[in-house]
Amino acid sequence: MTNNDNPWVVRNNMDAFQNAREQLQKACSLFDSCRVNQNLYEQISHPNRVIEVSIPVEMDDGSVKMFTGYRSQHNDARWPYKWGIRFHQDVCISEVKALSVWMTFKCAVIDIPLGWGKGWVIVDPKKLSEMELERLSRWYVRALYKYIGPTQDVPAPDVNTNPKIMAWMMDEYSTLVWEYSPGSFTGKPVEVGWSLGRWTATAQWWVYVLEKILDLEGDKIKWKKVIIQWAWNAWLIVAKLLVELWAKIVWIADSKWAVYNEKWLNITEIEKIKGLRESVISYKDWTYLTEKEILEQACDILIPAALENQITFENAHNIKAKYILELANGPVTPDADDVLADKGIIVIPDILANSGWVMVSYFEQVQNNLNYYWDADEVNSRLFKKITHAALNVYNIAKYYNTHLRSAAYIIAIERVIDAMELRGR
Repeated sequence: MTNNDNPWVVRNNMDAFQNAREQLQKACSLFDSCRVNQNLYEQISHPNRVIEVSIPVEMDDGSVKMFTGYRSQHNDARWPYKWGIRFHQDVCISEVKALSVWMTFKCAVIDIPLGWGKGWVIVDPKKLSEMELERLSRWYVRALYKYIGPTQDVPAPDVNTNPKIMAWMMDEYSTLVWEYSPGSFTGKPVEVGWSLGRWTATAQWWVYVLEKILDLEGDKIKWKKVIIQWAWNAWLIVAKLLVELWAKIVWIADSKWAVYNEKWLNITEIEKIKGLRESVISYKDWTYLTEKEILEQACDILIPAALENQITFENAHNIKAKYILELANGPVTPDADDVLADKGIIVIPDILANSGWVMVSYFEQVQNNLNYYWDADEVNSRLFKKITHAALNVYNIAKYYNTHLRSAAYIIAIERVIDAMELRGR
């Protein structure tokens, strides 16, 4: 049977939603048809609901400007929906839906009781004043508050949103429902309910999963040459943690440029540069390329940490890493997965590697609901236990089915989601 004859295969490799569906169908095709058939695949590969709202914002000059916002709520069998809100000028419905699909299965593979959603506002936040940004944030909540909340859908920060924005949104939601509701949003400042250790714990998750997979492969992080595609808050913490384990960060990029040093880069110096909102090319002793060109440079561990569709069929043949740790959502397209597997490159997929955000977000939600807060050591201890168990499960399933780690992670996640659906009579 050719791919074109196979009813499972969805073809459109640069469309984010179709990519998500194809990744899902690869795993579904490994199940017995009595367990996962085409009808069930169609059900779990589409969001339950996609909401589009118009957001009126009074600008500082007195004019009113309209913005468009979205919330995709994928699957609530494990309840409630969860995850991020992006403020970004480039968006399409396909991408919003794709992110919500990926997030459902991220929750399931690490076995936390959440469904998944994704939010987006079409805006370049750099063009707004702080007051305009606050009005936009509050109006987004006003437009959607009947569909969100601690028992329905708990948003968190994502690209271009931060703890301050989450605090505004939580405050607006609390005002609208007439009660203080810290568990309605996560990723807030510590003073209003953020879990201690969020940034470091999230970064630590990525390092834990990398360490565990390398250990299972009989390998170590020490002296490995590492490329990191995006120099941003948590990613810089990952870089520092890897340096502490004697890895060598040789390339690092921001949204435009990448800098290189054949021995290693001084991450503390790069952190200072980014703190001043300067490009990484302000770093001394460098060679530079564009942020996409670094993906094809020789290294041991490649960390794509920017946006979707970074490694495609067109450039996958040129990837020279031994391991890829996906910190972005969907950075490798499905057809690129096949190329990388043929080259013997081990991809630690986003569904596992990038789950630290939601795990710590879940910890915050639990603490908010209990009104009892853990110290950072307890957060890290719980994190280590969860990731060790999840990574081992994924690795063992990959060996059992003779497949790559992404399909193995989906197999585990699909089982948990459809179990919940069946038990609820869905």
